[in-house]
Amino acid sequence: MSKPHSLAISKLSGGYGDVTVIRDVSLTVEPGKIVFVTGRNGVGKTTLIKLIAGQLAAQSGNILFGERDMRAEPPHARRAIGIGYAPQESVVFDDLSVRENLTLQYRDRDLARYEALFASFPRLRERRAQRAGTLSGGEKKILSFCRAVAEDTQLVMLDEPTEGVQPENIERMATHVATEAGKGRGFLIVEQNLGFAERLADHAHVLDHGACIFETPGGADLRARLAERLAL
Repeated sequence: MSKPHSLAISKLSGGYGDVTVIRDVSLTVEPGKIVFVTGRNGVGKTTLIKLIAGQLAAQSGNILFGERDMRAEPPHARRAIGIGYAPQESVVFDDLSVRENLTLQYRDRDLARYEALFASFPRLRERRAQRAGTLSGGEKKILSFCRAVAEDTQLVMLDEPTEGVQPENIERMATHVATEAGKGRGFLIVEQNLGFAERLADHAHVLDHGACIFETPGGADLRARLAERLAL
């Protein structure tokens, strides 16, 4: 029997219309665990996470969250049962302020839930009245990261969260992910930054041409193991 807030995908295939991008991928994210998916550009990493988030329809295979079959659930229903998602692109609402981006999904519009994140990323607090579209690419990524991490979800999916982000802020991101995982939240992270993966991963998968070609536990030499496979 699966754990209540574990994600288990089995032989998942899907893509865009009749074009199959992901082929028979299986992975598990248990509560409190951090799982990475990496690979070169264009191998299907973002497609995989969109299939799990419900942004794309699966062609075959299973997506279970606990005992619940997710394949027929729309994105908002997946969020309602505890699956959060920060996409790689269109990460913020450009015409809304930073504050509005952070509070749009809450009735109370209270920023108190972001205090720990503001302590790590003070520029967000300073720019809370600024239109999000005027932020740099890295700042938009941080805004999206903070919004996803602060939500009351049991599983957090992040697609290339460190892209364009300065090294010191990547380190702060890693600290927050580790802290939240320590509280029992699961993380599925699509990422090409192997140092970030080595710092955090309990397990990692390498995709190529839409299929998982390698998987390995985390550990101090994870970067070297992944780099060797990515060079193939």
